Amino acid sequence: MENDIQQELFKVVKAKIPDHLSAADEIGKILAISPDSAYRRMRGEKPVTIDELNKICTHYKISVDQLMNIQTDAFLFFGKLVNPKNFSFNEYLSSMMELMMQMQNFRSKELIYLSKDIPFFHHFLSRDLAAFKYYFWMKTLFHFPEFANKKFSLDDYPEESYTKGRKILQLYNNLSSCELWNFETLNSTLHQIEFYYEAGMFASENDMIRIYDALEIYLDHLEKQAELGYKFNHEDLSKKPMGSFKMYFNEVVTLDNSILAILDGTKISFLTHTIFNFMLTRDLGFCEYAHDSIQTLMRKSTYISSVSEKERLRFFNKMREKIHRRRGLVQPD
Repeated sequence: MENDIQQELFKVVKAKIPDHLSAADEIGKILAISPDSAYRRMRGEKPVTIDELNKICTHYKISVDQLMNIQTDAFLFFGKLVNPKNFSFNEYLSSMMELMMQMQNFRSKELIYLSKDIPFFHHFLSRDLAAFKYYFWMKTLFHFPEFANKKFSLDDYPEESYTKGRKILQLYNNLSSCELWNFETLNSTLHQIEFYYEAGMFASENDMIRIYDALEIYLDHLEKQAELGYKFNHEDLSKKPMGSFKMYFNEVVTLDNSILAILDGTKISFLTHTIFNFMLTRDLGFCEYAHDSIQTLMRKSTYISSVSEKERLRFFNKMREKIHRRRGLVQPD
C-alpha cells in the first residue's frame, strides 16, 4: 500500500477509537500482532497487506473508495434488516443497548435527533407508554400471529423488555443531546391510540386513559428538562443533572427521525427506514452535509431550552391540547 494512503487509513482509524484506548493495542488485536508491530504500520515503516487492509476496513467499517479518494457518487451505509419471521424484541433492545454503551466510551458525545415521532428512547420513561408501543410494533408492524386477535392490555407487557428499555433510556440520558421537534411529533402515537380505540382493540378503556395520562406525564418531564437544559431521571426528585439537553421546535418542517452522533469530533449519521430499521454511515462528505443541513434547520427553528419561556409554554401547551381533545372523546369504564 502506498504510504500516503496508509497514513490516511490510520488517521481514519484513530478517529474511530476513543481517546482513552491505545490505537496500537486495538489495531494489534484486530491483526493479531503486537502493539509494536502495529506502531510500525501506523508510522508507515511496514506496509499494510491486502489481508490486513480488509480486516481493518471491515472492523471499522471504512470505505476503501473513500480512503483512496475514488469519486463514485455513492455512500457506504451499514445496518441489519429486521426479519419479522425470526424477530426478537429483546434481542433488538440488547443490540440497541450495546450501541448506546459503546457511545459511553467516548469523552465527548452528543446525539442530534430530528424527531418526526417521539424518540425511541423516550417511550421507556413510562411502563404504560412502553407497553402500548410494544403492542403496536408487534401487532401492526410485524403481524405476530399471537397478536392477531389479541386486545391491548397494560398487564401483558414483558417485564424483561421494560427493564432493558429503562437501561437504554438511562444510557441515553447520560449523553448530551439535541432534539428538534415540531407540532406533528406526537401525532403518530395519538393516531395509533385512536385507531385501536375505534377498532375495539382495547381490553379496557381505562387502559386507554392511562396511556393518555402517561403521555401528559412524559410531556411534563420533557418540558422540565427543556427548562433546566439537562436530562435527569424521572424518579429523581432532586433532578440530579445528567447529559445536557437542547430542544428546538420548528413550525413548518416535517422531520424524519434521523440521528447524527458526534463522538470525539467524529460524525456518524443514522437514517431510519421501513419504520423499524436503521442504517449508519461514517462517510465524511455525507455526515458533513447532514451536519450543515441540521445547523441550517436549527437557525430556522425556535430554541426553547433554558430560554424562550413564552415559546416553550406555547409549544408544550399545544402538545397537551392534542391529548386533551382526544381523551375528551373517551369515558372510562
